[in-house]
Amino acid sequence: EQYLEPLKHLAEEHFVALHLNAKHEVIGYHVVSQGTASSSLVHPREVFKAAILSNAHCVVVAHNHPTGSIVPSLDDLETTKQLIAAGKILGVQILDHLVVSYRGVASIRETHAHVFES
Repeated sequence: EQYLEPLKHLAEEHFVALHLNAKHEVIGYHVVSQGTASSSLVHPREVFKAAILSNAHCVVVAHNHPTGSIVPSLDDLETTKQLIAAGKILGVQILDHLVVSYRGVASIRETHAHVFES
């Protein structure tokens, strides 16, 4: 929660990665990208580079929706699928993708579990 709170109040999209150890404790925090008011460009390379350097066991990614919505967009779901696939190749699991706004936090794993099944 302490890592996500600042995202709730930003005027432009930020995409961040929380690096976790095998006990799911946060061992690193990385701002992957900063976007415009409505988009943030994310590439798996940027997500996993810092995670690998911090020796992360798994990663939780999160981004904010400045509009206040916590419903993931189709782009959000596609990005999640890409990251999951890249993580499988690299051996660093994407544990969840959180959508954050001043209205709360939504877990894509909870709301769209099919994205994580493959």
